[in-house]
Amino acid sequence: MEFESTEKLAMVYETLKNIETAITRLQERTVQIHTSDDFVLSPFGMEKLDAACMVIIALGESVKTLDKLTDKELLPIYPAVDWKKVMGARDVMAHHYFVIDADEVFSIVKNDLEPLKKAIDYFKELLFKERAEY
Repeated sequence: MEFESTEKLAMVYETLKNIETAITRLQERTVQIHTSDDFVLSPFGMEKLDAACMVIIALGESVKTLDKLTDKELLPIYPAVDWKKVMGARDVMAHHYFVIDADEVFSIVKNDLEPLKKAIDYFKELLFKERAEY
């Protein structure tokens, strides 16, 4: 995959790093959440749910940015991740905040982050393995 400028390539790199950061934050901040009920049965859990939703929104927005920066060519290279679901989760949480499903957030946090992290690691290796400036 070729990029028209080093600026655009740098933006792709920063976007991948932002996604990586969001994944790490979600994993670290939900370590005490063991079931979806843990999100909804206490004020502590509700704060964790709110925080998780905000990070999922940021993560989804970053994936949309990555897709745009790469002219929709990068994400299809790694079909093991349902990219539409990642971006769609962002849309649901941003636009339908008061009907957030704690079960769905729990599922994202516990099941979807590791495959997403593997995809991001793959993209970084693919795009930057031979570029000394990164």
